[in-house]
Amino acid sequence: MMTVEVARPPRAFEDPLPREPLRLVSSWLEEARASATLRNPDAMALATVDAAGAPHVRMVLCRGFDPERGTLRFYTNRESPKGAQLEASGRAEVAFYWDALGRQLRVGGPVERTSDADSDAYFARRHPQSQISAWASAQSQPLASREDLFAQHEAFSRRFGAPDGGEGSEPIPRPPHWGGYVLTAERIEFWIEGEARMHERAVFTREIAAGQGAAPWRSARLQP
Repeated sequence: MMTVEVARPPRAFEDPLPREPLRLVSSWLEEARASATLRNPDAMALATVDAAGAPHVRMVLCRGFDPERGTLRFYTNRESPKGAQLEASGRAEVAFYWDALGRQLRVGGPVERTSDADSDAYFARRHPQSQISAWASAQSQPLASREDLFAQHEAFSRRFGAPDGGEGSEPIPRPPHWGGYVLTAERIEFWIEGEARMHERAVFTREIAAGQGAAPWRSARLQP
């Protein structure tokens, strides 16, 4: 019987695995952002469940990762289905997939709102046209026509004036329904593409108890 030899690339993870995964998460994010082959390195699939237990997934942008606390941030319309599901369950999972790097990263755990000050600060850094869009769009609600959407945008542009941030323009306030969420990592899984489906996987888990902080990380390698 013919045997097939599979090339063994250098180990992607330490052996034994590192005691904590947060520095590696930060490193992977930095490498993805530095890659010239990735158009949206911060794009991540956000998975939530509704009241009936049905899963929902969509793409959002990671807008920051704190390697000390193990938290990542994203911003959205809180009155959207994703916002309602996040508020109801208080949990979510995200997945990054960087095809050009042969890597996937999953992070899951509890979710809570960021402070108003944090949401205000991030909103103020957005382009004025994007700020107007946050006011104009009732995200995920039915829309009669594309023209209606542009009409809504124009109406809010007139309301706030000088939407391009020109001289004399006033800052556009953050809509009360728009803001950030922070996901605290309770489970992190790393995946590295391998030849002949001999992928490398490692998972790290910890418990987070309200008022008691986080327990130490546990780790394991997973079969591909």
